[in-house]
Amino acid sequence: MTRPEPVWTNAIAKAELVRKGGKTVVKPNGKQILLWLSEDTIYACNNRCPHEGYPLSEGTLADACVLTCNWHNWKFDLDSGETLVGGDKLRLYPVTIVDGLIVLDLADPPAQEVRDAAIAGLRQAFDEHDYERMARELARYQQTGADPVDVLPFAFEWAADGFEFGMTHAQAGAPDWLALRDRIAATEPEARLIPLIEIIGHLSWDRMMQNGPFPFRTKQASVFDPAALEAAIEDEAQDEATAQIDIALETVGADALRPALERAALRHYQNFGHTPIYLEKTYELIGILGVAAARALLYPLVRTLCTGAREDLIPEFRGYAPALEKWDPTATDLPQPDDLRGKGVNACFDMVTRAGGNADGLFDVLMHAGCDAMLHFDPQYREHVDKPVQQNVDWLDFTHTMTHLNASRRICARQPDLWANSFLQTACFLGRNTNFVDWGQDVSQWTVDNPDTFLDEVFDGLLDHGQPLYIYSVHVLKLATAIREELERNPHATWKPVAFAALNRLVHEPAKQKHMLRVTKQAFKFVEAQS
Repeated sequence: MTRPEPVWTNAIAKAELVRKGGKTVVKPNGKQILLWLSEDTIYACNNRCPHEGYPLSEGTLADACVLTCNWHNWKFDLDSGETLVGGDKLRLYPVTIVDGLIVLDLADPPAQEVRDAAIAGLRQAFDEHDYERMARELARYQQTGADPVDVLPFAFEWAADGFEFGMTHAQAGAPDWLALRDRIAATEPEARLIPLIEIIGHLSWDRMMQNGPFPFRTKQASVFDPAALEAAIEDEAQDEATAQIDIALETVGADALRPALERAALRHYQNFGHTPIYLEKTYELIGILGVAAARALLYPLVRTLCTGAREDLIPEFRGYAPALEKWDPTATDLPQPDDLRGKGVNACFDMVTRAGGNADGLFDVLMHAGCDAMLHFDPQYREHVDKPVQQNVDWLDFTHTMTHLNASRRICARQPDLWANSFLQTACFLGRNTNFVDWGQDVSQWTVDNPDTFLDEVFDGLLDHGQPLYIYSVHVLKLATAIREELERNPHATWKPVAFAALNRLVHEPAKQKHMLRVTKQAFKFVEAQS
């Protein structure tokens, strides 16, 4: 890498530094540089600690060249510039003496060198989930004139093998964060950085919590075979599935994989409906980040498809397969949203099956019913401590009805024969969630009085949401994004008021994020039952 020409700049006389006790701060060209004379060596470094900006002139120099910031005990080797305790590297300036004057080279390093260092620092922050340092490294990268979105493929690569059961909402929420970023004016660089920090921070957190890595072991495939990919996923054969991913990316491209992955994602009511959502968001990301990121995004997705629990095999949803068998694509007996109130899973199957020939109408009915159920969620289930684990229900369980519908609608626009799967899986959500609503409660306080600006206000609030756990804010983001997309497609949807009211309640009556007493009570009951 070509080094820049030195920019030698006079600082002060060496004799003056000695008179000042061997330590002073100079400010050439607007910079604030600490000079420190130790024995016969003069060190020059940024006066601001790279951690939180406290003045290093108030620090301590020991062992000849180790500088300690006394605020948080970060330590820097002034000979090498290495950070001995802490994270970010301290910038040093070359020093020479000319006719008794201390002269500093203020030339900035090449932009690519700064970017490489920022990516290296970001990796360290990623591994430690150091949110503040992630922000600093992204800001450094952007300061070189580069687009910080360019670092996202690195983050997804770092995260890819860190999830035992495949991708998480960190990947699924990323395109929605990027869409939010696109709506922020270029004149607001700080705000535009927030979505990127949220994406990378969420990936970092989820990876750290799972204590991986969980390496992908792939076999070799000579030709891409969509049927083989579907069969491998159905058989939970990750090695064969990733082999199909590899050969497809090498020969026919990521788009050729998509139809088979869509069928696999909607084959079962699986993983609480995450799979079609995850699939759609993954392909959005590939479209944004490019095919070079495809493998790091598709591997975790395929692992999710292979390992996700198939709830249609458990007693509560066992009617799914028979309902799928008797699906009538010509039936047009459309229910009303209120007809679905209070109905169990099998009753929802029956009503949905009788309307299979009116996809657009049924979509709107189910979207309305899902929002209605969420709006009437019974908050006692957020607070209870004495109920069994299967009743650990909260807001997030309700959001999936609408985000699943949104994702599966896009899939079914390409593969209409999958409408039956989509609608019957929505019936699973509605029938299950009806056990956790209070239809008699007064929900009028959540009516949105400013529908023209409401969604913009929700998105603006997400830029400083303050939620300590990523999973909650990303669900608000994903639901708001799904609602906005569906209303852009159908601005006069009858379910708009109830969707806004449900989202309004979600935003202003947030989930309880930690359940200490419930967890301990359920732990004791579980252990007793296992004794």
